[in-house]
Amino acid sequence: MNLPDPRSSNSNPTEPDRRQHPRYTVQVQIEIRQEGSDVPMRLETTDLSRGGCYIQLISALPLGARMQVTLWLGGYPVVIQGRVVTRHPQFGNGIMFLEFEGEGDQLLNRYLEAITT
Repeated sequence: MNLPDPRSSNSNPTEPDRRQHPRYTVQVQIEIRQEGSDVPMRLETTDLSRGGCYIQLISALPLGARMQVTLWLGGYPVVIQGRVVTRHPQFGNGIMFLEFEGEGDQLLNRYLEAITT
C-alpha cells in the first residue's frame, strides 16, 4: 500500500492541507536553474511527490520564482518547469511542478510507485 509521509498532514488546524498528492521522504539528486540564470544549483530533495518537492537551502529562493528542475531518477533525467510556492528563510523552499518534458511525469510516477511498494 502506498503510504504518504505522516508529516504531510498539516499541524495547524485552521489551514487546510493544500497538497493534491502524497509526499514521500526521499533524497533525489536535483538540479535547479532559476529563470534568467545559467548557473545551476545541485542539491537533493528532502521530500518528493507527483506535484512537487522540497529542497533545503540556507538562502531560500523568492516566492513565485520560476525555474527548470532536473530530477535524476534511476540515472534518467526528468526535466520539469517549476515554481517556488513556499519559502522558509534559512531552511528551504517548496517547489511546485508545473510542466513535464517528454515522458517525465510517467517516469516520476513509476519511481514513486517503486519506492512505496
